[in-house]
Amino acid sequence: MSWIKEGELNFLERIAANILKAGPMPKHVAFIMDGNRRFARKKNMDRQEGHTQGFNKLAETLRWCKHLDIQEVTVYAFSIENFKRTKDEVDGLMELAKQKFLRLLEEMDNLKKHEVCIRVLGDLNMLPLDLQQIIAKAVVATKHHNKCFLNVCFAYTSRYEITNAVREMAWGVESGLIKASDISELLLSECLYSNNSPNPDLLIRTSGEVRLSDFLLWQTSHSCVVFQSVLWPEYTFWNLCEAIIQYQLNHKSIQKARDLYQDQQVLQQLEADRACVAELHQGNGKPSDSKQQQEAVQHYTACREERVQDFLQELKHKRDLFFTNLSSQAVST
Repeated sequence: MSWIKEGELNFLERIAANILKAGPMPKHVAFIMDGNRRFARKKNMDRQEGHTQGFNKLAETLRWCKHLDIQEVTVYAFSIENFKRTKDEVDGLMELAKQKFLRLLEEMDNLKKHEVCIRVLGDLNMLPLDLQQIIAKAVVATKHHNKCFLNVCFAYTSRYEITNAVREMAWGVESGLIKASDISELLLSECLYSNNSPNPDLLIRTSGEVRLSDFLLWQTSHSCVVFQSVLWPEYTFWNLCEAIIQYQLNHKSIQKARDLYQDQQVLQQLEADRACVAELHQGNGKPSDSKQQQEAVQHYTACREERVQDFLQELKHKRDLFFTNLSSQAVST
């Protein structure tokens, strides 16, 4: 099945969509697509067919999101923990991913038509080289599209992502691009795999499980989280509407918490900059008056921000080069 499923909503779905869109709508929705194996057992089908049905449901869900003006979707496709499953199942999932990303490359005209940007978040080095190359080719080919965004978390866990972000900041300090005092929560957020995306407004997990399973732990601290009992391959437009209604009912409190957190981040960074200025002036005498103190803090802040931006540009270049090199290998082979 195609990644981009064409087709309009039916009459009742269009009415429901219009009603929902009269209220606050999530712009970024994340899915833990759980229940493929239980669906296969329920239908007495092969486990691999359950995963295939799960992919087909993703294509259908992306169509619903498009009609609901949801611009960005992030899906938990393959956890690092999934490598602990049987070799046959892991090999089958790798082959399914290879088939689907090859199909994606065949649909490049359709992706260009809808301006769909594909991003893959995770440690691709854990994957077979041919799959890495195919994924990289899809990422590079769609990186300039900017109307719809699909983030596929593959060989991913949130703790691994956060650990990797810490490594990136350590690399920045060791390279002399930033100072240890430049490290902050905001900078860590910019070093995550998901740094190009706003945090999800709504996180949905299917199959009745009520845990996050190490998915987007950092990014969803102020997101609406909805757990639904339906198995992923049986997910419907109406299940999605139910989750959006839960988001709308909680929108005000979520937005208030987000705004408060952002204000706290600004104050924390200001206090950190003041502390750094005070430390720099120890032994040299503090600025004589409040105006000079304020100017010293402003100068330090400007220098820090310049360092951080230069570091983030270098980090982006390093990551882009990784995908570009893999993509060129795919072309040459």
